[in-house]
Amino acid sequence: MEAVAEGLWGLAEYHETRGEIGKAVKCLEAICQSEVSFFPIVEVKTRLRIATLLLHHSHNVNHAKSHLERSQLLLKSIPSCFELKCRAYSLLSQCYHLVGAIPPQKQVLHKGLELTASVGYEISMKLWSCNFNSQLANALSIEGDYQGSISALECGFVCATEVCLPELQVCCQKLQIYNLRGKMFFATSILHVRLMQWDDDNLVEQAVNKCNEIWELIDLDKRRQCPGLLFYNELLHIFYRLRLCDYKNAAPHVDNLDAAMKVDMQQTQQIQELVKELEVLDQSLSRSDLHYRDRTALSRKQTLIKEQLSSMTGLNLIGQESLQPVYFGNIRRTIGDKLQLAPPPIDGEWLPKSAAYALVDLIVVVFGRPKGLFKECAKRIQSGMHIIQDELVKLGITDGVREVDLQHSSIWMAGVYLMLLVQFLENKVAIELTRAEFVEAQEALVQMKNWFMRFPTILQACECIIEMLRGQYAHSVGCYNEAVFHYIEAVKLTDSKSMQAMCQVYAAVSYICIGDAESSSQALDLIGPVYGVMDSFVGVREKTGVLFAYGLLLMKQQDLQEARNRLARGLQLTHTYLGNLQLVSQYLTILGSLALALRDTVQAREILRSSLTLAKKLYDIPTQIWVLSVLTGLYKELGERGNEMENVEYQAKKTEDLQRRLADAHASIYHIEIIDKIRLQVHQLNDLDIKRAMADPALGVNLDIPESIGLSAAMPAPSSSRLVDIDTRRRGKRRL
Repeated sequence: MEAVAEGLWGLAEYHETRGEIGKAVKCLEAICQSEVSFFPIVEVKTRLRIATLLLHHSHNVNHAKSHLERSQLLLKSIPSCFELKCRAYSLLSQCYHLVGAIPPQKQVLHKGLELTASVGYEISMKLWSCNFNSQLANALSIEGDYQGSISALECGFVCATEVCLPELQVCCQKLQIYNLRGKMFFATSILHVRLMQWDDDNLVEQAVNKCNEIWELIDLDKRRQCPGLLFYNELLHIFYRLRLCDYKNAAPHVDNLDAAMKVDMQQTQQIQELVKELEVLDQSLSRSDLHYRDRTALSRKQTLIKEQLSSMTGLNLIGQESLQPVYFGNIRRTIGDKLQLAPPPIDGEWLPKSAAYALVDLIVVVFGRPKGLFKECAKRIQSGMHIIQDELVKLGITDGVREVDLQHSSIWMAGVYLMLLVQFLENKVAIELTRAEFVEAQEALVQMKNWFMRFPTILQACECIIEMLRGQYAHSVGCYNEAVFHYIEAVKLTDSKSMQAMCQVYAAVSYICIGDAESSSQALDLIGPVYGVMDSFVGVREKTGVLFAYGLLLMKQQDLQEARNRLARGLQLTHTYLGNLQLVSQYLTILGSLALALRDTVQAREILRSSLTLAKKLYDIPTQIWVLSVLTGLYKELGERGNEMENVEYQAKKTEDLQRRLADAHASIYHIEIIDKIRLQVHQLNDLDIKRAMADPALGVNLDIPESIGLSAAMPAPSSSRLVDIDTRRRGKRRL
């Protein structure tokens, strides 16, 4: 009977490598359903293989779980077989994870840890302990228990370190690689949780330094063999630097990540082409009538291709019969859609390769948009969204599919792609508003709203972003009261102090643009609390925002010198850390207006010309008009009639262009829908599903809060003179 089992296993592997998963499962189930009894160990191995196939290739989680539970019953009667017991625990934990059953998942993982602790210092048990601690940390982070998650990861780090201890009397090169990759996996995972929690700057910095320390111990050629860790490490460093608003030091990591993605894509494509070529060669060599000379030449070519594939995949392919489907299956598994973070059986995994590629495109957009690199951003947005749309179709998410239609096991993966999709659309809205392409911004914003309405639980965190963007749009087209409404709604929808602060600043700017005394008072009521705590935030994003708004308010109140001091400080921070060219341009425009009001015409001319240059680079028509109007006043004061007339003519041309764009926006069917003072009304699923969809560490780091929009789109439409001219009527001043 053992020979029968071996035959069915081989046949199942044959079907699996050909992608015939249903046939593979039937072959294996024939063993389990046979009237003739097999040894328990044979049945256990078979059921574990069935469960693995079902988990990797289907949504039939309950079927997989039943096979695993049966395996556990059989294993109870077997005193040893620790490897199989550990594998059963690990797979069962994955089943519970997929259906969102966190308590039983934790219970299974604790049993697995008890088993590995009872066995002793066997290397395999140390590796399985790493596996269980990794999954346990993930489960705890979903529950929001970040400290418990870090404790589990620290235990995993210790186990990974012990894999290569001298007392184990085994310290070969392979184990050293296991040791370093395992330690790096847990170090980066700890950094990830620290970034999500971020309650202590020193602890976050220590986690970053630990990753750098271990990464430096891995040889360059070995780093290339673990692209998953390379991607993960670089992404986490970028999240860290962006959170600190340290764009300068984030740049090398962005470049490294982008280059690594391109290399990985090229290598994957090259391997696929070599495999196709090898398959053609095999077919040719299988011909019985092939001439000896031709066979020799083809055999040489076959050997060369095998050597290339061995070098690129790390598989030993020389001397193997490539005619076997299993041979090609091994290669395809090596270049599959997973970015492995740790070696088996740790099997650390963060995102599928396609999601990682899309995330890299998103990072490039986030990093390039404030610099005005809109062409590259547009290309990356298109690339990333194309990847995501393809993956959503694979998950069965097509037109008309809603959240309630999803399988439980696909909620998490759908959440990954949907969150990425919405963030691409968010950045598209920001770019289009910057360029005064209001109709295009409308379309992207309506797409965001429609996705949210279809998947409100998975995209729950995006409701605040959508309200903020509705405010950005309303402000950009001069609907300031509506803008204030949506900003205040956004404040109510988030627990993020950073997001709340920025939306309060945006609302304050809209109030200032309304222009009456009551609105200025309301603006101060919003600015004051943020100004009082601006040094408590990580990075300078909130500080630059509130300094901008406060300087603007002081200027309206005719406290010109104090306004100049605040704005100069904000400009310095923006230029040094954020690199947001539009915000820099708008800071310069206000400072130019102040210089002119203070009779410093030399500085006013220099500042305003710099601002106009930046506004032109960004295709920012509203800011261009704003600068031109101030320059016209400067030339008039200096008596430069020629420059004044030239400026007036160019300003009129730009104003006409802006008015045409505004008219198109107001005429659109989406305009009222976006600015209407009504929040989106949706029905969400239960809290457990929200946790499953949103709390997973894969999406736990906010990539871009909330400078993904920034003050750039929150500026008033400069066609109004409310910001351009300093009000000659002195209003009562209130100090913060």
